[in-house]
Amino acid sequence: MATSSTDAVSGARAHVPKLVLSALGHEAVHGSGGLGRLNRWLAVRITNSVGSMWCAYAFTALALISLPAALASGSPIVIVGWIAQTFLQLVLLPIIIVGQNVQSASSDARAEADHATLIAIHTLTTEVHNINLQQTEILKRLDSRDAGATR
Repeated sequence: MATSSTDAVSGARAHVPKLVLSALGHEAVHGSGGLGRLNRWLAVRITNSVGSMWCAYAFTALALISLPAALASGSPIVIVGWIAQTFLQLVLLPIIIVGQNVQSASSDARAEADHATLIAIHTLTTEVHNINLQQTEILKRLDSRDAGATR
């Protein structure tokens, strides 16, 4: 049981903290080659343009063009189809992407702040540990000097 605790402490001491940002995940998805970089660039550009409120407004205007025809048909199936297939899919897509971008930015900011805090805690804990080791060494020297003086 003491071995696993010792192994855990040794592993914790050997750990080197690193900051992982969302941009680093792009390479894992698309690869690091030229085609991967092109795919990443294109995907980010499309996502940024479609995932904007301006695109949501444009898609709303586009969807509303066909609304009068759907209502004029008088058919519940056509009206429900317009709502589900035209309006919801067309308009909600950019709005959902905008929301995800906001959540992702907040999550990244929290992760970076947590990382900075953990690095500071790690640094302070290491410093305290090193001071404790120095104090232990001094106490051992004092004990050995006292033991030699009492003989």
